Amino acid sequence: QVQLVESGGGLVQVGGSLRLSCAVSGLPFSTYAMGWFRQAPGKAREFVAALRHDGLVKSYSASVKGRFTISRDNAKNVVYLQMTSLKPEDTAVYYCAAGATFATIVEDSRVKDYWGQGTQVTVSS
Repeated sequence: QVQLVESGGGLVQVGGSLRLSCAVSGLPFSTYAMGWFRQAPGKAREFVAALRHDGLVKSYSASVKGRFTISRDNAKNVVYLQMTSLKPEDTAVYYCAAGATFATIVEDSRVKDYWGQGTQVTVSS
């Protein structure tokens, strides 16, 4: 059974930092691309960041580039999202996703293979 479990969300002030984690089990983690997405209240879920299976290729949305960093530890089956300089508009439920290819994660039209349940991030001013 495949499981993706996010953690690390919470309440943080504007300008603060948080690190999200997504622990993955039940699939060959080191062969899967991973991504982070978010959904704010009343909005569609949107792409945040993606990382190829080997960690060598990354992609970020324009809204987080330069502030967020995606990384992974293939020995621990965990993907991270380090978030800095947080803004109120970063408030959302953050989800991790796994895809058999990097394109699966970064291309909007592609169905992601697996999703986590999400973790809430709230940035207060």
